[in-house]
Amino acid sequence: MVTIKKEGIILRKTALDFESEGVLNPAVIYNNGKIHLFYRAVAGNNFSSIGYCMLSDYKTVEMRSEHPIIIPEFDYDKHGTEDPRIVKIDDLFYLTYTSYDGINALGTLATSKDLTSWKKKGIIVPTISYTKFKLLSETEGAIAEKYKRFNEFPPGHEKNKDIFLWDKNVIFFPRRINGKLYFLHRIRPDIQIVNIDSIEDLTPDFWKVYFLQFRDHIVLSPKYDHELSYIGGGCPPIETEHGWLMIYHGVHDTVEGYVYSACAALLELDHPEREISRLPYPLFKPEEKWEVKGEVNNVCFPTGAIVEDDTLYIYYGAADKRIAVASLSIKELLKELLHYTS
Repeated sequence: MVTIKKEGIILRKTALDFESEGVLNPAVIYNNGKIHLFYRAVAGNNFSSIGYCMLSDYKTVEMRSEHPIIIPEFDYDKHGTEDPRIVKIDDLFYLTYTSYDGINALGTLATSKDLTSWKKKGIIVPTISYTKFKLLSETEGAIAEKYKRFNEFPPGHEKNKDIFLWDKNVIFFPRRINGKLYFLHRIRPDIQIVNIDSIEDLTPDFWKVYFLQFRDHIVLSPKYDHELSYIGGGCPPIETEHGWLMIYHGVHDTVEGYVYSACAALLELDHPEREISRLPYPLFKPEEKWEVKGEVNNVCFPTGAIVEDDTLYIYYGAADKRIAVASLSIKELLKELLHYTS
């Protein structure tokens, strides 16, 4: 077992309207000697925007904006911008988040050169109905039954062309791999992977071919009891000598509802679509009172991480209400993962 230290809550909601109901699920990046944290801020009626604060060390807030830095502006995000993740590739910061219009939840991209001015690139995942997804993805045989369970809408909804397959947890790898941009995304219950030369490649024709070969793009599927219901991307992958360290979330159903835990896996450096190993137990799970009770109970939802020497700090949403951080030895985690190579 890996030794985990729960460092506690670092950010709570305030009386400001845009974050009066909760703060959660932060994107985190180290730049110019500071830790920058972009988080989901929830107002009344579950209306989300993205807030910002800067840390002087892994848990001390130095500055916190009194206004959101990314807000809903278009029809596709009119009900909220949620659950950001961030990486820097070359000289550009890639901030991905989920846009919610009240019906559809879809992965979206904004970019910046300075972490201050952001250019929205729009939705980068496919806008596709479940019926069309099923038609394309099953050309070579049936896909897992859970895809139907999680993604098929009630009868009649498919007549509305604006009902799309939910595609969330878009997370870029922090550098090009063999000249390609790679990112993870999640159509429940699995985690899928995409590689492209540029964002402009993500056309309807690209996605049609992608879904015709859908099985080839599934990088992780639920395997162990703690992730048996479904899984999804968490923190941006971390490059190590043994592979890409992937901290993701696993979900299992209980009599008290879903339980969200932080999980860990290793992917091949040059072929990140290939799994090397994963822990057969949660890296950490809801145990502390701030993780067990909140807007959604029993949630540890990891979305950001930084590495300082041998210490990995994992930032996570706790019970969908507050932001906490946990720490561990990255060397110890890698050693443990290598015991479970596939």
